[in-house]
Amino acid sequence: METYVLEAKEKIRSSFEKLNLALSEEQAEKFYDYYRLLVEWNEKINLTAITDFEQVLLKHFIDSCALCKALDMEKIQTVIDVGTGAGFPGVPLKIVFPHLKITLLDSLNKRIVFLDEIAKQLSLNNVEAVHGRAEEAGHNKKYREQYDLCVSRAVANLSVLMEYCTPFVKTDGLFVSYKSGEVEEEAEQAHRAAEILHCQMESIEKLVLPDSDLSRSFVMLRKKQPLDKKYPRRAGVPAKNPL
Repeated sequence: METYVLEAKEKIRSSFEKLNLALSEEQAEKFYDYYRLLVEWNEKINLTAITDFEQVLLKHFIDSCALCKALDMEKIQTVIDVGTGAGFPGVPLKIVFPHLKITLLDSLNKRIVFLDEIAKQLSLNNVEAVHGRAEEAGHNKKYREQYDLCVSRAVANLSVLMEYCTPFVKTDGLFVSYKSGEVEEEAEQAHRAAEILHCQMESIEKLVLPDSDLSRSFVMLRKKQPLDKKYPRRAGVPAKNPL
């Protein structure tokens, strides 16, 4: 077992090196413990369909942190991960960039209990797991327009995601949507929503994850001014009636 753990941690470090990220022994150990706890808790609550170690490493850990190829994370201080699920991309970003102050938002309380345990077991400071819907939390003064960066790997139309996520972003901050494959058409269709939500489509950054054929697109949106107080609209409306 000990040999397996050592090999797993070495695999974690060598995989992150391909993103030009040099992990310490402690960081590699945190990723291994995160994987172990993810699989353990996944037997009790539905966290992920992916449980194979190498697949979790690639599709959750590496994918979450691939953002560093598109954005200088050292210049970011505060991050909110909307629809975080089992903690992706927020927790991997926190492990690699420990200076970040991270809020993990999810609508399912069972996942919040898991994330609180992850933060405790991995000794992650400045991590807050919040139970709530984006449409409601986006109106809470504690979270509204408080973040340098909002990230989301949630599967939803970009126009809908923008209404969920931009309320959390400071003026001149960024919302980054993790998207798969071709996103140009979806981005084009989101221009009206971007105008309403005072966002500027800054770029679409694309990459292929190391040692795979998996493509990832980061849609980078810059918030130019504070939002009208009516956004986000009440729970359920953004998805049913996108901007």
